[in-house]
Amino acid sequence: MTVSVGILGATGAVGQRLIQLLDPNPDFEIEALTASESSVGKSYREASKWRIDMPIPEDVAETEVVATEPGAVPDDVDLIFSSLPSSVGERVEPDFCEAGYVVSSNSSNARSDDDVPLVIPEVNADHLDLIEVQRDERGWDGALVKNPNCSTITMVPPLAAIDDAAGLDRIEVATLQAVSGAGYSGVSSMEIIDNAIPHIGKEEGKMETESRKLLGTFDGAEVEWHDADVSASCNRIPTIDGHLENVWADTEQDLTPSEAEEALEAYPSLDLPSSPDQLIKVFDEPDRPQPRMDRNLGNGMTVSVGGVQETTHGLQFNCLAHNTLRGAAGASVLNGELLLDTGYL
Repeated sequence: MTVSVGILGATGAVGQRLIQLLDPNPDFEIEALTASESSVGKSYREASKWRIDMPIPEDVAETEVVATEPGAVPDDVDLIFSSLPSSVGERVEPDFCEAGYVVSSNSSNARSDDDVPLVIPEVNADHLDLIEVQRDERGWDGALVKNPNCSTITMVPPLAAIDDAAGLDRIEVATLQAVSGAGYSGVSSMEIIDNAIPHIGKEEGKMETESRKLLGTFDGAEVEWHDADVSASCNRIPTIDGHLENVWADTEQDLTPSEAEEALEAYPSLDLPSSPDQLIKVFDEPDRPQPRMDRNLGNGMTVSVGGVQETTHGLQFNCLAHNTLRGAAGASVLNGELLLDTGYL
């Protein structure tokens, strides 16, 4: 039996990726698509400016777009995927949760709230049980679950593997982020061609806080954030997809590069439809991973690592993930699969 799902903000870049991933997914069936008032009443084909390099699924193309409000979504929808701007998400998502819908959200609002699970299923699936705390505190029949920022989700799985092996004391990261992370119209061609932009608004703060929550420990009542210091410098570069990051991790115990590589390769994936066979791919070549070469590994859900080196206080490495698949839509879908697998749907 499949679960009926809806997509909030279905015409945007992440909304389109959600359709791409959900249409063939064996667990889910798309039943509702919402967008802004200017799109309501139109077919999805009419309302969206489709930018994915595959045709719009025919059944989705003829679906009528409805308003982004609980009353417009059929009652038999069990799970909502949200790709709304955070300013809209913080206002709308609680309404859906109060109405009884479970929401798997890519929007940045509420990620740091004490009672909102921020989840990468392979890293901290147990944090999903914060839903029980959330329902008790807010009186919701539904629930709100978040996936992290697209740059945070790139570095956290490798860091989790290293933390398990040797502990983490301090983390520094410099990102080289693709333009798709800003949305289709987020960075103009005149800004980014032949250029790099050493600032992405609020991105550094997201990486510094979300990573500590994700790596934290859930005791059944609250998440104790990881006490590692995290510093981030975020930069936009002229690649289309794939965030490449340079990471320095100071460890509590000594860990050689070969021991780190072994821990990274062995870090387990999950048996969910969107999970890659191998969560972390380690390259021996010193010039890998590269966005154009490696972003689509594991159908865009694998995190690639290379250049593992010893430093004075720990390790240095490079990591890469597809920012709109592993880092956005795919992360939300994977959280939805985890919700189903753990009985929250």
